[in-house]
Amino acid sequence: MKQSRRIIALGGVVLLVLLYVSALVFALIDSPLAFGLLKTALLLTFLLPILIYFVTMAMKSGTDLFEEEKKGSDDQPESKR
Repeated sequence: MKQSRRIIALGGVVLLVLLYVSALVFALIDSPLAFGLLKTALLLTFLLPILIYFVTMAMKSGTDLFEEEKKGSDDQPESKR
C-alpha cells in the first residue's frame, strides 16, 4: 500500500515538473496553438494534485473495505462458508 502510494506521488511530481517546464516553453512561443497548450498546462497544474489525492483516498478506502470483508468472513462458522 505504502509502496504504491509512493509510486503515484513520485509520478505526480514528475508530471508536475514536466507541466511547469512545458508551461514555460509555451509562454515563450508566440502562436495561437502555444497559447491553448499553455492554458491546458496551467489547468492541469491545478487538477493533477487533486486527481492524485482522490486516487490515493480511493486506494486507502478500498483496502480498508477489503480488510473488513476478510475479517468478517473469518467470524463465520465453517459450515456457512
